[in-house]
Amino acid sequence: MSRTPNGKRVKGWILPMCGLLLLAACKREAVELQGSTSEPAAAVRELAQHLQRNDLVAFTRSAVPPGYHAQLETAWQQGHSRWPLTELPLEDKLVPLLAALSAPGSERQLTTSFDRQFARQERDLKDATRALGQFGVQYVRHEGDYTAEERDHYVQLIGALSEWAAQAPLADPGLAHAAIPRLAAAARQVGLDTEEALQQAGMASSLQRLTPMLVEIKATLDSYGLPLDRTFANLRTGLVEQQGDRASVRIHYPLGDREIDTVVSLERRDGRWYLSDYLRHAEQAIEALKPDPGEVPPIDPDSLPGADTPPG
Repeated sequence: MSRTPNGKRVKGWILPMCGLLLLAACKREAVELQGSTSEPAAAVRELAQHLQRNDLVAFTRSAVPPGYHAQLETAWQQGHSRWPLTELPLEDKLVPLLAALSAPGSERQLTTSFDRQFARQERDLKDATRALGQFGVQYVRHEGDYTAEERDHYVQLIGALSEWAAQAPLADPGLAHAAIPRLAAAARQVGLDTEEALQQAGMASSLQRLTPMLVEIKATLDSYGLPLDRTFANLRTGLVEQQGDRASVRIHYPLGDREIDTVVSLERRDGRWYLSDYLRHAEQAIEALKPDPGEVPPIDPDSLPGADTPPG
């Protein structure tokens, strides 16, 4: 078939047109949400930026008012609280995970265990992740002490993570053999493999020491197709409503192959905006420092009237 001048012209404008369409699509993806420049919306993005930079200490400082920090540190050191770690999924598994990874010879033991139980078991792992996802969604919908906003957000999170896990190469021996030594080295660098170690280190020091682990967990998830830094970098926020010292902010961000779209409540304290759920959780931790009003303090016999008077 011979080429005609018209055919050349057609081919000549197809590629530029495709480029324009792709550019337009990218621009639509990057459009900010309405009210993105508001203070409440910016406060939420600030938290995501701290997580993207792996700065858990800065995240804590931005998440609650300055007057809470010393009380939360005390609650941590007294064993009443592990906030803000309690904002993480499966936070109660953190110390066992650090202990298992930092144990002597963990690389060989964990690699052997993986090869025996999970290597090349793609179907079983996919079925397990789907079942766990379904259970998690049902639990969040009907159980637990969650606000309506938390339930909506967590259901979307679990769905996205379950969908990712069902497609991720979790049974790939090569990826596991590469990740385990790096995670073990990070856990040993952290050096917080017991609750007592966390308690003695204190909140601020523990969060700072956990940074290498956060960095390596991110890198591992990225190798399995879940780039969390992309999630934090592409998080968008917009103001839904503001009435006095209360506001609602829409949050939109990618997680795996899904787009999470949820609304959170914020409160203004001393001129700054904070997530209401974070305030509630932090205040619950601080509340544990107060003595129980029904608890009777022990009586010192030497303090009783007449305690120094000899008998008879």
